[in-house]
Amino acid sequence: MNTHFPDSAFLHELANVASQQTLPRFRTQNLTIDTKPKEGERFDPVTEADREAERAMRALIAARYPDHAILGEEFGASGDGPLQWVLDPVDGTRPFLCGLPVWGTLIGLLHNGRAVMGMMSQPHTGERFWSDGERAWASDFHGQRQLQSRHSVRLDQAILHTTAPPSAAHAAQIDFATLVDRTRMTRYGGECYAMAMLAAGHIDICVEFALQPYDIVALIPLIEHAGGRVTTVKGERAERGGPVIASGCPALHEQVLEIVNGHHHG
Repeated sequence: MNTHFPDSAFLHELANVASQQTLPRFRTQNLTIDTKPKEGERFDPVTEADREAERAMRALIAARYPDHAILGEEFGASGDGPLQWVLDPVDGTRPFLCGLPVWGTLIGLLHNGRAVMGMMSQPHTGERFWSDGERAWASDFHGQRQLQSRHSVRLDQAILHTTAPPSAAHAAQIDFATLVDRTRMTRYGGECYAMAMLAAGHIDICVEFALQPYDIVALIPLIEHAGGRVTTVKGERAERGGPVIASGCPALHEQVLEIVNGHHHG
């Protein structure tokens, strides 16, 4: 691995400072909620947990790696250069507001535009899922283990997940209904936690219809280094977001791409 990449311990440091801001605000009654205008969204919540966690991570990066660029959901892009951190302090603000622990802090690192390292931290459950640039790992109160996504699964045995059913605007371009019909079962509402469960071998396919870069960059190395694939619906690199599909099994991924693009048979 390239020696100029940060050690994966730094991912844990960033997760630590973020959790100091998010966890005390989780499941509290007095959290201040704002909404930011977003095309096609009536309600796109942002809280002080989002803002303060991103500030804390930015400060740590600036102190340790002042030459690195940063892209964050709350405060945009700063700096330039080949290495860019991509931060989503609370991915899944809706479940955060509902008291459901499927949100996470997403910490990704791009090298020349390609995702090379990443972490999803869920501080309430004490779980972390990350890629050190070569392998994918998980840790919790049971200890640390290497992640391996599920391979050799037939389409009709596959578990499918999406965070929310597609709106009419997205349903037209992606044949999600056929994918639902062809797979074993579909579950909803898991946000970034579902992507971690795909890397861990419990979910086979995740479909998301409109992601931003900060929603996916951290998860790409996690899934790829666990043996899975992440692409746009058109089969291209997913670092820029958009409609994104992740699969635990590369062969299954090819079938899924054919189906959602309307090229399926039978």
